[in-house]
Amino acid sequence: MADKMEKVKQQNAFQRWSRETSGELRKVTWPTRQEAWRLTKIVVAVMVVMSLMLGILDFVFSALITLILA
Repeated sequence: MADKMEKVKQQNAFQRWSRETSGELRKVTWPTRQEAWRLTKIVVAVMVVMSLMLGILDFVFSALITLILA
């Protein structure tokens, strides 16, 4: 009997989660294709700049450590 109640609770919890999730997704304002492309380009640009900065810092600190230990 307890197994049946547990199964019903799990199904009801999943159904409630599914219903609430789909309700929330209907409220979302999705970006247009142009907005998504513009934001993607911004993210890639920031990634490239940060990668360069981290690479330069890594090179500088590696050189400093080499000078200190050598």
